[in-house]
Amino acid sequence: MSNEIEHVKCLIIGSGPAGYTAAIYAARADLKPLMYTGMEQGGQLMQTTEVENYPGYPKGTQGPQMMEDFLNQAKRFGTDVRFGIATKVDLLGPVHKVWIDGVKEVHADTVIIATGASAKWLGLPSEDKYKSGGVSACAVCDGFFHRGKDVAIVGAGDTACEEASYLAKLCNKVYMIVRKGPGEMRASKAMQHRVMNMSNIEILWNSETKEILGDGQVVSGAIVVNAKTGEERKLENLSGFFVAIGHKPNTDIFNGWLDMDETGYIMTVPGTSKTKIEGVFAVGDAQDKIYRQAVTAAGSGCMGALDAERYLAARGIH
Repeated sequence: MSNEIEHVKCLIIGSGPAGYTAAIYAARADLKPLMYTGMEQGGQLMQTTEVENYPGYPKGTQGPQMMEDFLNQAKRFGTDVRFGIATKVDLLGPVHKVWIDGVKEVHADTVIIATGASAKWLGLPSEDKYKSGGVSACAVCDGFFHRGKDVAIVGAGDTACEEASYLAKLCNKVYMIVRKGPGEMRASKAMQHRVMNMSNIEILWNSETKEILGDGQVVSGAIVVNAKTGEERKLENLSGFFVAIGHKPNTDIFNGWLDMDETGYIMTVPGTSKTKIEGVFAVGDAQDKIYRQAVTAAGSGCMGALDAERYLAARGIH
């Protein structure tokens, strides 16, 4: 790879709905964007089979196919899409420096960060095996597929409680697997009361998942162990298994440069994609810990490109 420095008006770091939408808008604004896709071109949706809640796909679509559509649209307008990982940044000064794969140095007048976030998983081989067969990290995305059926969800925070409540409205029975005992949940008292008062949610206290069961294709059950008694319980007739133990934004290389919350989500000026550094914008799941949907990520990608375009115009960079 060449060590020659490349200068661009707009550098997009990361792909997925936010990055690709930013690329579409930036390219149409003649910013001639350069995108480095990151390790997983297309982001989390590459692990998602059915997508039924994105507008414009009345019959639904596959996550990888939708990301291919986004990619082709970005390329159609002239986005230079390359595979590579941002490994280091220097965001001082009006021109921002980004190193790709530790070798290639790119100087950019604007940087749009679309590095996304990764779901935290339990780390079980059976969990990995059934990620396309009923195991999910997003109840809002996939709960609909389990309407009227039994499911399990792991987690003890506000997000886990919200997702359990959401599932309880769709599903026949929801088993909520909580590692600690009553009174030790991380969730707020209000969220705890909500799940405890829903008749079709059964909370399994002091419990951890030993294995997710299935027929080789789809989830059919799970084995849960009580940490206090050692007793194993088999949850049968499950059609889905949800993991809600948090997400980690892929923002480590921006530590020390940008303001972040305690988890690592980049903080932006409310109502914009602007970070504390002029010319640097954050979009999608790298800065959104609340909604985390493809459609909201795409919307924020549009904001990032428009903010970048206005920033450049105000400085007379054409």
